[in-house]
Amino acid sequence: MSLNKYEVFLKVVELGSLTKAAEILDFTQSGISHTISSLEMEFGFSLLLRNRSGVKLTVNGEQVVPAMREILKWNEQLKQQVADIHGLETGTITIGTFTSVSVHWLPGMIKEFRREYPYIEFKLMEGGYLEIEQWIESGVIDCGFISLPTREKFEVFPLKKDRMLAILSKDHPLSQAPYMPLAQIAHEDFIIQKSGSDYDARRVLDKAGIHPNIKFTAGDDSAIIAMVENGLGISILPEMVITRQNHNVAMLELEERSFRSLGIAVNSLKHASPAARRFLAHVQAWLKDSSE
Repeated sequence: MSLNKYEVFLKVVELGSLTKAAEILDFTQSGISHTISSLEMEFGFSLLLRNRSGVKLTVNGEQVVPAMREILKWNEQLKQQVADIHGLETGTITIGTFTSVSVHWLPGMIKEFRREYPYIEFKLMEGGYLEIEQWIESGVIDCGFISLPTREKFEVFPLKKDRMLAILSKDHPLSQAPYMPLAQIAHEDFIIQKSGSDYDARRVLDKAGIHPNIKFTAGDDSAIIAMVENGLGISILPEMVITRQNHNVAMLELEERSFRSLGIAVNSLKHASPAARRFLAHVQAWLKDSSE
C-alpha cells in the first residue's frame, strides 16, 4: 500500500485532470500517468476513464475513493499524535468555507492561531453550503463553516447570528424607507445567489410566503451587489457579506427581522485530528474575544 499513490490519485480526482494534478504536485504528466497505472495494476481494475475533457472515476474507482480518504485521514492523525508526543504541533487542517467567512473571519483567525502553532498548515476549500456539507460528510475536509440548521449527524458549534438585509439601488423609490416591506419583494425583480448558497435568502422568502420574481442568479456576492447598484433588481444578503465592501446600495432592515446562524461543523469531534480540535476551540474563543 502506497499512501503517495493515494494522494496523487485523489488529487487527480479532485481536479479532474492529469495535467492540473501534475502542475500542483510538481510532477511530470507521465509521472502522474505512471502512478495511476501502477495503482490500477495493484488493484487489478481501472480507476479512471480518460477523455478529451479530462478524467472521471470508473464505477470501481468511485467505490475505493472513500476508503482512500479515510486511510489518508487516519495517517494524518497518526502523524499529529506522534508529533504531539514529541511536543511538536504539526499537521494540516483542511477547512470548508464561503466568501464572507474567508474575507472577514479566517485571515484573523489563522493569523492568531499560527502565533501559537506556527507549523500547522491550512488548506481552504471554498464552496456553497451544500458543497461544504458534502465535503464534511465524505471526509474531504476536517471541518467546515456552515449556515444552521445542518445535517443532524454533524457535531456543530454555533458561532454567530448575522442579520439578513434587503439591498436596493440608491435611486430605488424605497431606498430611504425605514424598512423593507416583505409583501413588496414579490413585486420586484429579484437577484439571488446560486443554488447551494441561497439557503439564507430562501429561508426569509419561504417564511414570508413570498415567491420572488427571480431575474438573475449569481455565484458571487460582489456580482449581486453590482447588479443591484445598477438597478437590475433587489436582493437579500447577510450583513457580513455587505459590510467592508465598497458599494453604492441602500441597506434596509426587513419588516420582520431575520438572521442567518453561522456555525462550524465536523463529522465527529472524537475522530477529528488534534490540529483540527485545537482550531475548533480557537475559532470559538476568537469570536468571543472579537465580540467583547
